Amino acid sequence: MELGLYTFADVNPNPSRSKGAEGAERLKHLIEEIELADQVGLDVFGLGEHHRPDYAASAPAVALAAAAVKTKNIRLTSAVTVLSSDDPVRVFQQFSTLDLISNGRAEIMAGRGSFIESFPLFGYNLEDYDQLFEEKLDLLLALRDGETVDWKGELRAPIQGRGVYPRPLQDPLPLWVAVGGTPQSVARAGAFGLPVALAIIGGEPRRFAPLFDLYREAARRAGQDQTKLKTSINVHGFIADTTEAAAEQFYGPQAEVMNRIGRERGWGPTSRAHFDMSRGPNGALFLGDPEVVAEKIIAHHALFKNDRFLLQMAIGLMPHDQIMRGIELYGTKVAPIVRKALTEKGEGAKASA
Repeated sequence: MELGLYTFADVNPNPSRSKGAEGAERLKHLIEEIELADQVGLDVFGLGEHHRPDYAASAPAVALAAAAVKTKNIRLTSAVTVLSSDDPVRVFQQFSTLDLISNGRAEIMAGRGSFIESFPLFGYNLEDYDQLFEEKLDLLLALRDGETVDWKGELRAPIQGRGVYPRPLQDPLPLWVAVGGTPQSVARAGAFGLPVALAIIGGEPRRFAPLFDLYREAARRAGQDQTKLKTSINVHGFIADTTEAAAEQFYGPQAEVMNRIGRERGWGPTSRAHFDMSRGPNGALFLGDPEVVAEKIIAHHALFKNDRFLLQMAIGLMPHDQIMRGIELYGTKVAPIVRKALTEKGEGAKASA
């Protein structure tokens, strides 16, 4: 199982200094985080695309390219690319370029997006939400499969015999589909035979496990090669030297983010009691000292049989030094425990998309 991190590069939406200075510092810290994750032997780093004042990563491929020249082994992926409101040709070109710069370490994680700001920003109609993603995923697959493309859809101009460059070093360029728990999205990924990444940020993770059974069954019915199916669970959490320190450091920033988003979406406010329940054995937060987090990762791997595990630690205005310590512990303490346990069970091989 691959072990990695993802983030949205959170910034203060109301900083005391200029937003440019705020963004510059956060992106500097982001590159340092990716560089450290590579140094301590983590497998994957993902960067999400957002178009809001509380996130600095509206162009993940650019930031990941900066990280590519500072790293050697870690895979670099979007988490996610909001494919519905982007142009698949530009997405493919950007990540092909990243693949060349990184010597074959780039991936695309495509999704419909958990926020809607990009749709009016780029001139798309939210009424076309589902059709946009389906069409653009179809085009992205065509771009990936061949140098010269003939494609026609309903919501985008056709492409007739055009070459798309540069071509990536990896053939094919790895493409994952990110889902938020809707069965239709999971089944679609399976029907396409694409790796699927499932975001679990609330509730009991075990309740999501049947979705991977649905994914594999949809792939079987579509005649896809079962050996090429890959799964990931993407979760929130934090690692510190002690479980008490992890909870104290993470609760404030994470609660502030969840409450801010909750006010936009009509959710009720979170609480410390809810937080503490979520970080228990059956909750969605993977938080604690290295042993606690490793045990929870291993336990959930037994449920999901997932090929990848991505942890979002840099949520909200987490201090950079705390994030760096969490990454260090993840790579040097948590990862060895998990890898040893899975190797002893005969499940230690890394995934490849």
